[in-house]
Amino acid sequence: MNLAQWQLDTDIRAALSERKIAVVGLSANPARPSHDVARVMQGHGYTIVPINPREDLVLGATSYPSLSAAAAETGPIALVNVFRESSAVPAIAEEAVSIGARFLWLQLGVISVDGIHVAEAGGLTCIVDRCLKIEYRRFYGFAG
Repeated sequence: MNLAQWQLDTDIRAALSERKIAVVGLSANPARPSHDVARVMQGHGYTIVPINPREDLVLGATSYPSLSAAAAETGPIALVNVFRESSAVPAIAEEAVSIGARFLWLQLGVISVDGIHVAEAGGLTCIVDRCLKIEYRRFYGFAG
């Protein structure tokens, strides 16, 4: 499958311009990739909103059971970053549309054509099979 249409530099830069990131599937375990990516982005000044019903606090931030709960408590969320299995993406995309998000970012290995279609039908721009941290560093280096 050719993913190039969901990996455009212009879309990636636009998504990175959003300074608040809801991270769906963010783990409190420092060994997990979701934790590392969120920690690095937080270090570059991004506000991280953890979305994980099994966590209470991650990286010093309250973890919410859903995007809807997070948006109700923290205000608008434009960038939704997904660290979940691909089969969970359609429901996440529906919720991202319902909260008025602008971007659905699926991390490396997270690919769901159905989820992409849901998000795009709702007006979201999708970035697929790319790592937020790697793309940040590609554009802005390590210092940010």
